[in-house]
Amino acid sequence: MARTTIVRTSFKFTFWKLVFLFLMAAGLYATFVRFTQGLGASTHLSDQFPWGIWISFDVLCGVMLAAGGFTLTAAVHILNIKRLHSIIRPTILTAFLGYILVCTALMFDLGKPYNIWHPLIMRNPHSVMFEVAYCVMLYTTVLALEFSPIVLERFNLQKPLKVVRAILIPLVICGVILSTLHQSSLGTLYLIVPEKLYPLWYTPLLPVFFFLSAIAVGLAMTIFESSMSSKHFGLQLELPVLQELGRVLVVVLGVYAILRFEDLANRGVLKLALRPGYEMYLFWLEISLAVILPLALLVQRKVRSSANGLYLAAVLVVLGFITNRMNVSITGFEGSTGVRYFPKWTELAVTGMIIAAGFALFGMAVKYLPIFPKQEVAEEPGTEIDAAELDVSPVEVSPAHVSAVVEHAGD
Repeated sequence: MARTTIVRTSFKFTFWKLVFLFLMAAGLYATFVRFTQGLGASTHLSDQFPWGIWISFDVLCGVMLAAGGFTLTAAVHILNIKRLHSIIRPTILTAFLGYILVCTALMFDLGKPYNIWHPLIMRNPHSVMFEVAYCVMLYTTVLALEFSPIVLERFNLQKPLKVVRAILIPLVICGVILSTLHQSSLGTLYLIVPEKLYPLWYTPLLPVFFFLSAIAVGLAMTIFESSMSSKHFGLQLELPVLQELGRVLVVVLGVYAILRFEDLANRGVLKLALRPGYEMYLFWLEISLAVILPLALLVQRKVRSSANGLYLAAVLVVLGFITNRMNVSITGFEGSTGVRYFPKWTELAVTGMIIAAGFALFGMAVKYLPIFPKQEVAEEPGTEIDAAELDVSPVEVSPAHVSAVVEHAGD
């Protein structure tokens, strides 16, 4: 009689799965409110304060957090730094997901999201926002093509894989150009409001600071995602690669800090950083998280050689520059508008849902696609071990040895 085998799959509820389900449920309800009752019912935005957390965090910070895509691909494919190749795929995945989620978040903030295609035909070359819209659209397309070899490998589609690989270098060059344009142009958006933006954050160098901060956060996010993947997916940590990224991060943060304080001194507003008030506290929070604490850690060789030290410094850099983007887009306008903006719970719910979806999609991609290089484990059954790798030398056996073994075989 044939025996039937029943395979039971167990789904275990963990704390983070419950958090994910809660964020998704709250976000979906907030989405329903937003698209059925409008921006007025779902946000604390107004004519005096039209841009809130959906722009400052979901878009400005989202684009910045995805900046590792163009920095690492340029290093590997253009500068030919092959030792960074092992982390290029998760970096492209992070960038691709980041831009998809940025476009999704933008649909919530637009009053008429169904008109998002208008820049394609209603061109205004004198508008910075037009340039940002085009660059984001084109770079998202480039990221999709850069990510496509991973999917094509998974399904063993060799012909289209060869085509994509043949055009990979031009794609990377286009991606670097497009990223450089719109990463800096996001700062250019705020150059038209010198009377409204608080002097600690308004500067003609805003495009430069936005570009430098994007490079710094791109490096920090690569360290962060590699550390998290190693912890949660049981992957080997590429510590030598992360140490090299840490050294580069020190240089980028140093250049940013020198330019930032020199700019404040040249414009004569450095004294505002010492005037007690709401803006001063948030300014020093930003500088401490983004510059002072990470540099204090990363200049120490012991910290740069430690996986935990690199992870801590990366988290501080990410939090610091998120604070910077929030200060530029929200804190810096509150004084001139006379509005103290705090997002409504539905705004926070949508943002939480987008973040949760990003983590979940990254986890699914790592599980089902060849994102990380395969790791060979010698202890697993069926693993072939080359004798040359083990340095096993041949042993000469004489007839006397053989007869001695046979004689004592039954002992």
